[in-house]
Amino acid sequence: MGAPHYFLGIELIPTSSGILLSQHKHIRDILQCFDMEGAKPSPTPLSTTAALQLHDGTPSTDAIEYRKIIGALQYLNLTRLDISFAINKLAQFMHKPTTQHLQHLKRILRYLKSTINHGILLQPSSSCNLVAYSDAD
Repeated sequence: MGAPHYFLGIELIPTSSGILLSQHKHIRDILQCFDMEGAKPSPTPLSTTAALQLHDGTPSTDAIEYRKIIGALQYLNLTRLDISFAINKLAQFMHKPTTQHLQHLKRILRYLKSTINHGILLQPSSSCNLVAYSDAD
């Protein structure tokens, strides 16, 4: 059958230094599904100055569309750890999203557009040491 190149929505791209795990096809599909292909790219997934609140004074938005976008983005957490915090934060408002929440969600889509070729590079190692990281909070 040959070398694997696509598995469970994750593309396996062989490089000179290892294997790159990427979901750029899935990102393209998400952008097309939610009509965001022509959107202006964003340099960050979430604004650091925006305070997200349940009642922010903006009108409610379509909760079904909001949930669809959140659901599509959650699968990207496998290879795109840089958007995990933003998706988790915005998923807290799925029961009653506002237009401001939807704007922040679309910012993630615009960020994905600008970083569509990012992924996880797996490299061979001669060391047999196990290294782990933990957040003690």
